[in-house]
Amino acid sequence: MTQTDNPTAQGVALLDDERFYEVVDGTIVELAPMGANEGWLASELLGYLMSFARQHRLGRAVQEVLFNLSPAVQRKRRPDVAFVSYARWPRQRGVPHAEAWDVVPNLAVEVVSPSNTWDEIVNKVAEYFRAGVECVWVIFASQEQVYVYDSPTRVRILTRADELTGEPVLLQFRLPVAALFEDLEATEPTA
Repeated sequence: MTQTDNPTAQGVALLDDERFYEVVDGTIVELAPMGANEGWLASELLGYLMSFARQHRLGRAVQEVLFNLSPAVQRKRRPDVAFVSYARWPRQRGVPHAEAWDVVPNLAVEVVSPSNTWDEIVNKVAEYFRAGVECVWVIFASQEQVYVYDSPTRVRILTRADELTGEPVLLQFRLPVAALFEDLEATEPTA
């Protein structure tokens, strides 16, 4: 992660459209690119969430969208995957054509890349909850584990033998953790 000196909206416009960034306390923080493996995993999870949310008419699942979490301190975060319920952003109200979506997602998902640090992830989890996110999933692809946070200090660690559920955000959503990682094994080179 690198910071730029110009925290203004003009500074945001100067960033290359191909780069991802967040805004932390008015400072633009450029995000390191997600690895291909982690990007693929985020896309897989997005597919499951989108399908479920559409089928049950619950809300919108998105990937790599910038959210305006706390305008008073200029906090804009870009979870790898997120879910916004129709209760927070009504269905008839389209997703805005703006730099950041001015809503706090119900669910935020971070897929940990080699460039992420533990402190960075833990701080983001706490920040998401302070902003009003109801649940945070942190996925460690290399360990094939999903950390499900119900609060900044309450976490369940799921492995391939477990089932990822959507409570309290996506009631009745069920996904075997093994299903999330199964195609990952097929794509890894054999020794």
